[in-house]
Amino acid sequence: MRTRALGSIEVSEIGMGCMGLSHGYGSIPDEDYSIGAIRAAYDAGCTFFDTAEGYGPNLLPANRGHNERILGKAVRGLHDEAVLATKLHVPTGEAVADGVEAVLRRHLEASLKRLGTDRVDLYYLHRVNPDVPVEDVAGGMGQLIDDGLIRGWGLSHVPVTVIERAHAVTALSAVQNIYSMVERGVEAEVIPYCEAHNIGLVPFSPIASGLLSGRLTPDTRFEKKDDVRNLVPQLSRENLAANRPLIDLLASFASAKGATSAQICLAWMLHKYPHVVPIPGSKNKERILKNLGAADVTLTDDEFARLQRELDAIEVHGHRGFDESEGRRLLNPSR
Repeated sequence: MRTRALGSIEVSEIGMGCMGLSHGYGSIPDEDYSIGAIRAAYDAGCTFFDTAEGYGPNLLPANRGHNERILGKAVRGLHDEAVLATKLHVPTGEAVADGVEAVLRRHLEASLKRLGTDRVDLYYLHRVNPDVPVEDVAGGMGQLIDDGLIRGWGLSHVPVTVIERAHAVTALSAVQNIYSMVERGVEAEVIPYCEAHNIGLVPFSPIASGLLSGRLTPDTRFEKKDDVRNLVPQLSRENLAANRPLIDLLASFASAKGATSAQICLAWMLHKYPHVVPIPGSKNKERILKNLGAADVTLTDDEFARLQRELDAIEVHGHRGFDESEGRRLLNPSR
């Protein structure tokens, strides 16, 4: 698989979001299956794996680190080739009591132990805590970089104003925001800023929680327990029906290219921006490998222009994520 750069960190042009192996999509696979899925992704050319300290069944505190431990076992012996990204939250109480840098170090130490490594390649602030200045987090991340504990750092789910403040203190390697054919708000300011400042954009939910795969119908039902898709407006019965023109458009392109609809979505963003590295996630090994196969799907300039033109003409029903123009959260389901 071809590679791209997140700051100075080289990664496969498509990564793997590992969250679904521990949380977010109903019942989870057993550990051996999950480890095998990650290994299969690596064998298929994926070198970039995304996790977080908080990813665990039902997001219970007792399950903290579940996903990191699975990933650590899966990449054992591959740390020279696999690029690992994880995330932390900075609680207000801990920051006040101990200082931000101490909190970063304590959380990172626990993540390193679970991942079975002595360095994380990319360390994200999972969500900005309004009680903790992002400049303080940036300064602490800079110290971790200087100490060789992380190679780079990033922010998740943020507007450009926050990116600017953080980047001015310690250069960012990546920003992880929601981005897909139906969530294109970052194209206005975040993507141009990142491209101008050598910051990679890592889209989460690039297939819109399965909407753009074409597999979901208005009759699709999700498990009631620990399935974030129940909270995604685009996946309501009404919006699944209303978004059908987009699904049909993708199916047409997919048929012509001998690809899946999900692969067309990923190929579209890879063609559009050179610094974008999507991290599709799934708990199904076959689907993971299919998504990685988007690296072999190439859109010509004419095909891309036609897809873009037809996409622009379609109204999207239901939105989630971040309204960049107003700098406010519209919906923030766990991810």
